[in-house]
Amino acid sequence: MLDDFVTFGRSGLRVSRYALGAFNFGGRQPWSLDEQAAGRLIARYRDLGGNFLDCANSYGGGEAETILGDYLAAEPGLRDRMVIATKFGSSMREGDPNAGGGGRKSIMQSVEASLRKLRTDRIDMLWMHIVDPLTSMDETLRALDDLVRAGKVLHIGLSNIPAWKVAEAHWLAQFRNLAPVIGLQLQYSLMERNIEVEHVPLAQAYGIGIAAWSPLKSGALSGRYRRGDASNHDAEGRGAFLARILDEKAERVLDVVMDIAGRHGASPAQIALAWLQAQPCVATILLGANDPDQLAENAAATRIALSPEDMAALDEAGRPALPYPADFARRAMGSISGGTRINGNPPPTGGGSPSQAKR
Repeated sequence: MLDDFVTFGRSGLRVSRYALGAFNFGGRQPWSLDEQAAGRLIARYRDLGGNFLDCANSYGGGEAETILGDYLAAEPGLRDRMVIATKFGSSMREGDPNAGGGGRKSIMQSVEASLRKLRTDRIDMLWMHIVDPLTSMDETLRALDDLVRAGKVLHIGLSNIPAWKVAEAHWLAQFRNLAPVIGLQLQYSLMERNIEVEHVPLAQAYGIGIAAWSPLKSGALSGRYRRGDASNHDAEGRGAFLARILDEKAERVLDVVMDIAGRHGASPAQIALAWLQAQPCVATILLGANDPDQLAENAAATRIALSPEDMAALDEAGRPALPYPADFARRAMGSISGGTRINGNPPPTGGGSPSQAKR
């Protein structure tokens, strides 16, 4: 089911279309999984054919990497078969100003700690977890390049970072012959589509793959939660998240998702995932399941083919508003094309400029 692999961005790294996220491994949160439960989830993911495990130095209060490392070490040869990703950037030492961020000292310390906990000699994919406004991108990229040259990291990516910083990182790496950015890990779902404004076009232009996190928007796209009935919103500690998510637009999206799910004999989550896997540049989708059955249900989305009519309905229901200058650029095509069809694309509605109005 998950043995349909893709190359990540312009790299030769082959990953499953669905990754298993370790956000809920360890820790003391309502959604936390202990070592045994996490192990069962990884085992089911492997049974389904998946090969991509995504972690972070901060997940589970620092326990997630240890759980993952112990699981991999228990089976000889398993580490080499799996693609292991983790992240740096979050401080794990209170009171230490150099324990977090994108500075060289922080990165080197974080990677060494991750290697120990993961019980491995290299990280296949290392993500910069959060933007660091105090450190130049040049320093961050040079530190990451040193780790790649040393063989401790194989590929690098950026997560939760503005598009202009991604462009800066891309061109710094190009001009200075540093390890390239092959991926972006960004929140993306039918209820969170803001990356379509800048990040997706950027990824298309530069050949960068996208790993989508929170593809079901904290469970809101599962169909189990609705705005008008908050009786179960606190399940697994989701209440605070759902209160922010379930607005009128989210309800419109859910109405369309539920209708299409009924016609396909599928779950709402599967429809939401099927839509996401068809989006440009989405290389892999991070699943954050709580148990093996939920994981298998979500993974079954790979078998769903949405019709053009389904895709159009879902696109329209959750289409993000384009802020300036993105909307201006879209409408400018009407001025550029003279109202003609170019590359199969008709001129945009509301195109042109008032200064070009016919007299």
